[in-house]
Amino acid sequence: MAQVLEFKLPDLGEGLTEAEIVRWLVDVGDVVAIDQPVVEVETAKAMVEVPCPYAGVVTARFGEEGAELPVGAPLLTVAVGASESAPTGSGTSAGSRTAGTSGASGDESSGNVLVGYGTGAPAARRRRIRPTALSGAAYALASAPGDPSGGGHSFPEPVWDSAVESPAPDAVLGEEFAPAAPVGPAEPGREGPVAVISPLVRRLARENGVDLRQLHGSGPDGLILRADVEQAVRSLAGGAAPQQVAPTPVPTPSLAAAPASAPAAGTVVADVQRIPLRGVRGAVAEKLSRSRREIPDATCWVDADATELMAARRAMNAAGGPKISLLALFARICTAALARYPELNATVDLEAREIVRLPGVHLGFAAQTERGLVVPVVRDAHRRTAESLTEEFARLTETARRGRLTPADLTGGTFTLNNYGVFGVDGSTPIINHPEAAMLGVGRIVPKPWVHEGELAVRQVVQLSLTFDHRVCDGGTAGGFLRYVADCVENPAVLLRTL
Repeated sequence: MAQVLEFKLPDLGEGLTEAEIVRWLVDVGDVVAIDQPVVEVETAKAMVEVPCPYAGVVTARFGEEGAELPVGAPLLTVAVGASESAPTGSGTSAGSRTAGTSGASGDESSGNVLVGYGTGAPAARRRRIRPTALSGAAYALASAPGDPSGGGHSFPEPVWDSAVESPAPDAVLGEEFAPAAPVGPAEPGREGPVAVISPLVRRLARENGVDLRQLHGSGPDGLILRADVEQAVRSLAGGAAPQQVAPTPVPTPSLAAAPASAPAAGTVVADVQRIPLRGVRGAVAEKLSRSRREIPDATCWVDADATELMAARRAMNAAGGPKISLLALFARICTAALARYPELNATVDLEAREIVRLPGVHLGFAAQTERGLVVPVVRDAHRRTAESLTEEFARLTETARRGRLTPADLTGGTFTLNNYGVFGVDGSTPIINHPEAAMLGVGRIVPKPWVHEGELAVRQVVQLSLTFDHRVCDGGTAGGFLRYVADCVENPAVLLRTL
C-alpha cells in the first residue's frame, strides 16, 4: 500500500524565510526519483531548484507559479511505493508524514540536500498554533488535510541573517498566524489571532505602527490584505486614527485617502505603476537601506594614469595562455592593498562593540543581471593568481546571468570591487555592501590630457573611489589604501614587491 508523504518548502539557508514559485518541474501524476528537482523557486538571494527527498508519484502540488510560500509550507505530496499508474489525489492523506520525519525509511528519502530536510536531518524546532478563534480563510489553511486532529501545519522558526535583518519581537514565533503585538488598545470583542496570512503584511503594520486588531480586512472572510494596511498608514500620516477598512472601496480623487482595494501590484492606473519590492530587488533595497542607516561612510577618490597597467595586460595576453581580464588585475591589486591595510577587510560587531578583522579576503564584485544587481563572492581571492581570478569572475558572471547563483555564492564577502566603468561613467560614491567595511569603485578608462614626465600627453586615465566605514579606520588609512591602489595602477611593478 502506498504511503503519502508531504514535502514542505525547506530552509534554504542564510536566513531566508520565504520563496516565490517560478516554475513547476513536475505535474500531478508524474513519477519522481530521490533528489530529483521538482520546483524552481526564487528567494531574496538566488534562483534555486528544490530537489525532492522522496521517490514516488506526485499526488498534489501546493501553490501556483508566482505565489510566495513561507519556509515550512507544503510544496507537494508524494505517494511512496506507488506505481506509475497509481491514482492521484488532491491533497495529503490523513496518515501522511512530512519530509525529514523519522517515518521515512532510508531508501525513501535523500541525504541533506538542502538545509533542514533529508535523511538524518535534525528536527526543526516548531510551534503549533491552535486553530481556535481563527476566522474563515485562516482556519481553512490551518486545518488543511494532513493533520487529522485539525491542528494545522506547523512552520519552523526562521533563521535570521544578521546581514539582512534582525527578528522583530513577534517574528521569532516563525508562524504566519502568530498574534501581533497591538500598538494601541485592542478593539472590544476582537480577541485571539488576527486574520493575516502574509508575514509581509504583519511587518508593514509593525513598522508603521498600525494595530491589526483595529482593522477589518477587505479579503475573503475578513482577511487583512496589504492594501488594508496601506490605507491605515495613509490615514495615520494624515493625522487621523486608523480607519475601519470596509470591504467596499469608496472612490476618491485624494491620494491620501485611496480606496481600500488598491490596484494589483505591477498594474498601471492613472499613469501610476506599482512594482513590488521583493525577491532580489527587495533584498538589495533592504541591504542598501540598512547600510545607510548603520554605517557612517565616507568617500575619497583619486585619478590615476592607467596607461602602464593597460600595457602590462596586453603583454600578458600576448604571451599566450588564458586571457587576463582587467577586473582580475584590479582584484589582485585590491588583495595586495588589503594585506597592507587590513583595517578595511573587517566588519563591526555592534553588540560586542568590536571591530572584527577578517583573516582572508572573500572578494565580492557587482554584476548587473536581468533580475537586478547581484554581488557574487570570489572565495579566498588573496590566494588566487590573476589567471585564477579571471576564470572565477567569468564563471560567477555567467552563473549570475542564468539566474543560478546559490545563496553561498552571494554571501560571506569581506570587501567589494565595483566596476561601474562598464556603464560609461567616470565616478561614483558606492554604498558599502553591509556588513563589510569598504568598497572600491572603478570608473571607465578613457584617453585624457595628462602631465607625464613634465610634459602634456594623452594618457589612459581612470578615476578610483573608495567608500569606507569611518568606524574601522580614519581618513589616513583609507587614503593610504587608495594611494597604494593608484600607485599599482600607474606602475604595476609596485605590485611585484608583494607577490
